[in-house]
Amino acid sequence: MSLEVRTIGDSDLPDWIRAMHTGFLRPPSVTKEEIEVRRAGTDLERAQGAFHAGRCVGTFRSFAQRITVPGGASVTADGISNVTVSPTHRRRGLLSRMMERDLRAARERGDAAATLVASEWPIYGRYGFGPAAWVTEWEVEVARAGLDKRYAGPADGGRVDLVDAAAVLRHGPGLHERLRATRHGVIDRSERWWRLATGDIPVPGNTSWTEPYYALYRSPGGTVDGLLTYTADEVWDGMRPLNTAAVHGLIAVSPEAERALWYFLLSVDWVTKVTSCYLAPDDLLPHLLPDPRAAKVILQSDFLWFRPLDVPALLEARTYACPGSLVLDVGDPWGLAGGRFLLEADPQGASCTPTKRPAELSLGVGGLGSLYLGDESAVRLAALGRIGEERAGAVRRAELMLRTARRPWCPDLF
Repeated sequence: MSLEVRTIGDSDLPDWIRAMHTGFLRPPSVTKEEIEVRRAGTDLERAQGAFHAGRCVGTFRSFAQRITVPGGASVTADGISNVTVSPTHRRRGLLSRMMERDLRAARERGDAAATLVASEWPIYGRYGFGPAAWVTEWEVEVARAGLDKRYAGPADGGRVDLVDAAAVLRHGPGLHERLRATRHGVIDRSERWWRLATGDIPVPGNTSWTEPYYALYRSPGGTVDGLLTYTADEVWDGMRPLNTAAVHGLIAVSPEAERALWYFLLSVDWVTKVTSCYLAPDDLLPHLLPDPRAAKVILQSDFLWFRPLDVPALLEARTYACPGSLVLDVGDPWGLAGGRFLLEADPQGASCTPTKRPAELSLGVGGLGSLYLGDESAVRLAALGRIGEERAGAVRRAELMLRTARRPWCPDLF
């Protein structure tokens, strides 16, 4: 019997969820409650399944996403998630079939790019994705940080308040949009995202969720400029507390807010260690401390992968560090975004048009995906043989134009 790849319907959802659990090595059981929660957050027209003998053996889902690009504008992206192939049906081209169907539909819709968080490095490069934003997790030894445990609040006259989930639902979405307007790589969060994050909607398949602590930073003028979400364990060595506070999220739209929230958490009684959430690799955290060596990296990894679908729209949407022009020859084996393009940029904007001029740089669409958000170095990719310099000086020019002062950051797993 042949393998079928198709859009799923309501009746397929229980089997589709079971297949997804199987692919992610989770218990395969599916509850009625999980079906209801997942159905409410799934656009079935953008959910695919691979079927063999009436059984789902592969899953794939996409959704509408907005991602901020260098300069503060945002573009529409095809966010991809829930990608699995059952271990009994690997190496049969199922992921390739689902991916191609989705990307072609995204291109027809007018999405400028596709994004995903890769579980394994070798998989997605062959589909035109490139690693575009990285994350770092830190562990801070409180006793070594050099902070005074008598800390009594922000030195700038602001304040930190512990609040409940209702306050987070009021203040969080607007705060996140302020962050997204200034930090490239950040993606939008729906109302559903916030309801899941605060326990207002149960997280599908998560039976261990407990309410975290929420702390808001208010500026001296009373504006909410920061939100910290954390939990704490309870560990004692005899009569000595050895508790760890784990940060699950931190939004700060000013350095003062970021400093105040970290100092607050590091001053909590009984906390001897703090672990961070996914932070940008150039986060301020270690250097906010009197002794930065109190913080050590416990994870540094590629995170957001980016796949261009409309090269002119993408290159015209972002800003550039300096004026210049480049002729890019972009290769795309699926014919979705390839071609030769003239990019002309200055501080007032950019234009990108198809051209017949001789190429100055040649690269695959995945290489452009890695360069686009400003994190990767054109010089490094050239040294690795992943882009070709067809005209002397073009790599250096690309380096100067495309790199950004701050590294892109995507704090959200999806």
